[in-house]
Amino acid sequence: MLQRVQPPEHRMLAKTDEQMYRQWIVSDPKVMMGKPVIAGTRITVELILEKLAAGETIDQILEAHPRLTREAILAALAFARDALRADVVYPLTEPPA
Repeated sequence: MLQRVQPPEHRMLAKTDEQMYRQWIVSDPKVMMGKPVIAGTRITVELILEKLAAGETIDQILEAHPRLTREAILAALAFARDALRADVVYPLTEPPA
């Protein structure tokens, strides 16, 4: 069953952010194990973040994935930003000396 992914409720979103979530980011247990994806694709928010973290530009991602749009990538970034703002602590371990 396809579900639109909702941003965390602890924070009020600007109308434009909410519209991006509803238009672009969806989650369906039958698609990519329910991970948030760009609507109409199997491209996960996680993949977009991995590519950006590896140094790819938005233009390079768009070239590699013609079904994506700049707005979809920005929606994925906004989704990730708000997911990390949730009231969860992410402990980081110190690297070995």
